[in-house]
Amino acid sequence: MSFPARFDLLTTALAPLPDDQRLLLIRGGTVLTMDNALGNFAEGDVLVRGTQIIAVGQHLDAEGAQVIDAKGMIVMPGMVDTHRHAWEGQLRRINPDSPSLEDYCNATHFSFAKYYRPQDMYVGNMLTALGCINAGITTIIDNSHNARSGAHSDAAIEALQDAGIRAVHAPGAPLSGTWASDQWPQDLGRLKGKYATDPDALVSLAMMAQIDRSQWAVARELGLSIVTEFFGAGMASELDALHQEGLLGPDNIFNHCTCLPDRGWSVLRDAGVKVNVCPRSDAHYGLEDGVFAWQKAVDHGMNPGLSVDNESSYGGDMFGEMRVAFYLQRAAAHSARFHGQPAAPALVNARQLLKAATLDGAACAGLDAKIGSLTPGKQADILLIRTDNLGIYPSNNALGTVVHAAERGDIDTVIIAGRLRKRGGVVLDVDREQLERATEESREHLFSAAGYRPDPFAEHFSPLSAL
Repeated sequence: MSFPARFDLLTTALAPLPDDQRLLLIRGGTVLTMDNALGNFAEGDVLVRGTQIIAVGQHLDAEGAQVIDAKGMIVMPGMVDTHRHAWEGQLRRINPDSPSLEDYCNATHFSFAKYYRPQDMYVGNMLTALGCINAGITTIIDNSHNARSGAHSDAAIEALQDAGIRAVHAPGAPLSGTWASDQWPQDLGRLKGKYATDPDALVSLAMMAQIDRSQWAVARELGLSIVTEFFGAGMASELDALHQEGLLGPDNIFNHCTCLPDRGWSVLRDAGVKVNVCPRSDAHYGLEDGVFAWQKAVDHGMNPGLSVDNESSYGGDMFGEMRVAFYLQRAAAHSARFHGQPAAPALVNARQLLKAATLDGAACAGLDAKIGSLTPGKQADILLIRTDNLGIYPSNNALGTVVHAAERGDIDTVIIAGRLRKRGGVVLDVDREQLERATEESREHLFSAAGYRPDPFAEHFSPLSAL
């Protein structure tokens, strides 16, 4: 390992990915496949061999298979978070009332980020990855805009590997402080050679960069996708030139996309750019008008993924994103109709948002051929959600239960590439004592370095509150 050996203590050794002959039969659940050709099953089975789904249907049988009794559970694809700053894991809810993007940056980039060591990147990514697994998010696009050195990137990637999550890791330049700028973006070549040579590996590589032709060229020479924080009229004004130069394509992933004019959306669609929207983040930090771009994307024939963005102000689950998205879209549509606006948008439904959190998210990550639905031949990234808990029993509609009622505590089982990562409501292979000890050490270092005195009742964040 490239970081100190003590970080091996954060998790117990993961069991290897299952061999190609191991059979796992998930039997008797309510199956939401997210595959239109397959349909859904009020009572069905999913058969897994090794890392792959090999059959979905009723009354499946496989001699010698390990059987998971899914009676009373909803079986569905793992969820995909298309935009998460995993390195911020130990800063959870440090600034819950943050009113603006600048204020968010003050509590992250302009304060603590400057003092991150490689081990702090490891801790942050590990906390985020385990929290995602616990919440049924089996894949993330990790927007790692604090790649202060090669060692920082190594630690971030190795945390994702150790956690056993599927991830597209996109290192990017820090926004403040001193860092190894002479190694960027050239270090991407080293990272690709070290971590991204196996196409079947759970962790793959991308680049996080704003509009920068020279950096984008490096990513494309390496065959990497490019993740960009994109919003507002200023950035939109550059789209035509980028498109005419042939610099926009399916390897671009744009986050947010708030306040883009119709012409901008047409360019993104025609170029095949992948987009994700942030229901909570855009409202919380007031990106442009604070309205997440779901409706604009859909109106222009695009199917955006959903993203949590970060946990420095709110929780890190996809259930929250789906619910906020549902009610923000419904409020806007009802308001438009009430006020007699022409062409008021159709009301969003639960299936659309579950698709955004699974299959559309997988497409945004460039992984829809592998994940996002319970389709035979795809990787076995699967959730089992209990429906007998008091908060959601009885489940009269599976889509409604998942989108409107389920919580992370209702998730009984999480499977990633055929490997059990949560079972019986407990995330597996985690040494909680060592994890908490490493987290506290990391927080103490960061708080001390930034001059921050923790206040569990603070209404405003001040990094110099101790001085």
